[in-house]
Amino acid sequence: MDVDAWQKSSYSNEGANCVNVAAAPGGGIRVRESDAPEAVLEVGRTALRGLLAAVKRGDVPGAGRG
Repeated sequence: MDVDAWQKSSYSNEGANCVNVAAAPGGGIRVRESDAPEAVLEVGRTALRGLLAAVKRGDVPGAGRG
């Protein structure tokens, strides 16, 4: 993944509320929401992996699909 080459999540639909990700210098991952692209969160790969696992398990209230 190229640095700052934003990619839309494959789980996002064609409407609003899409999640975009991009590689960050130093190996991190940048995450933003399409409705507020100026707000960028940069996380480490391990931290993002842990967050995604928690969402998939249902451990994050309000983070369900749909």
